[in-house]
Amino acid sequence: MNTKSLCFILAATAFCALPCVGQKKTDKPVPAGLESLVKQFFADKKAQAHILATKEGRPQLPEIWDFFEAGENGDWTRVAALYRGLRRGAYQYDGTRKEPLLATTVWQAVNESFGVYEECAHGEEKYVTLFAREILGSIPRGSVYFGGTDPGRWLVTAFSKSHTRADPCFVLTQNALADSLYLKYLRLMYGDRLDLPSEADSQKVFAEYVAEAGQRLKDDKLKPGENVTEEEGKVQVSGQVAVMEVNARLARIIFDANPKREFFVEESFPLEWMYPHLAPHGLIMEIAREPLTALSARSLKQDRDYWKRFTDKALGKWLTLETPVEAVCDFATVVFERKSAGEYKSDPGFVRNDYACKTFSKLRSSIGGVYAWRVTNATSAAEKKRMAKEADFAFRQAFALCPYSPEAVFRYSSLLVEQGRKKDALLVAETAQRLDPRNGGFAKLVGELQESQ
Repeated sequence: MNTKSLCFILAATAFCALPCVGQKKTDKPVPAGLESLVKQFFADKKAQAHILATKEGRPQLPEIWDFFEAGENGDWTRVAALYRGLRRGAYQYDGTRKEPLLATTVWQAVNESFGVYEECAHGEEKYVTLFAREILGSIPRGSVYFGGTDPGRWLVTAFSKSHTRADPCFVLTQNALADSLYLKYLRLMYGDRLDLPSEADSQKVFAEYVAEAGQRLKDDKLKPGENVTEEEGKVQVSGQVAVMEVNARLARIIFDANPKREFFVEESFPLEWMYPHLAPHGLIMEIAREPLTALSARSLKQDRDYWKRFTDKALGKWLTLETPVEAVCDFATVVFERKSAGEYKSDPGFVRNDYACKTFSKLRSSIGGVYAWRVTNATSAAEKKRMAKEADFAFRQAFALCPYSPEAVFRYSSLLVEQGRKKDALLVAETAQRLDPRNGGFAKLVGELQESQ
């Protein structure tokens, strides 16, 4: 098995570890400790929606106001039912119809409200609160925060003192910048304080990407997962990679246009331009104003210490820099496969909550990805070795936090293969396959690793 093959599997499958809004299997009530926060959020967003509707001067579906009212009253069954009906007509989802009245900025407030409900309802209350407060508490006031995954976007939005007033920070997502209505929504909400791309900027970015993608198609140099075709002389692009390429360019415009603000990101899909600028920052990452030639020893130690404190509380005090892969797989077998506490003293509230495991594993995988990028781009053997050590530990922690996370498994396996540790890579893949036998990607990875040995 070669590294290029493994990286393609990673690009194609691993970055969708967390479900999209409205896609979780069950509707649940909001825990009592979070309910007042969610009710207030619905009330705030209803007020914002009325202002947006007035500015647009367009009629709104009555179900929208029923939805907000149900949220204010804590009627979560009705909230979920109304949202499912609305979602089927929303412009950015593959529903049974397209409702023109939902192609508005008001829909953005509806979508945010339901996202907040879902995250609070499905996450472990302790870790939902920790997640949001740790992130918000680490960001200086007035900063710009890009939230990528569902929890990274919705929970930080919910726990902000005021999302619409950017208190304490501007909260937006890099994932939806290619959506012109989302950009319009941001301009209406933040445009008097934050320099944001215009509609013309958005169209220019898309045209530039299409032209470059068309040239890559001719040169047979398309990126992994990039869907580009040419029909009657016209280039067509589609798929997640293409959308994220446009999102990345628009995020860069926002970064460059606001040089006096500090920027932070909770990664969903890796954005190439950010990697030279990224440094670990607690659960998330800071986007440095200038590219970083190297990550300081102090920064690396702070990162290790931070995540060691977290894994000690969530998994028990056993995972260290020296812990071998075999021991991590043993932990996964005992705690996640056999559902036994064993001798590990892990927190049941964490290891028995699938969403908490995936959420925090994703965060650690993202930081590990920065270290792995620096391994590839290191200019000296010493720097390559230093970053490889950090990447190994970060991915080992991410795997321990959720040993059935596709992103943790594929990214860690890729690093292990690059280091010539195919036996460890196979052990990781086999453990993941046992924990999630329905994941065909794990079975394929096991087969390719077995064949390579």
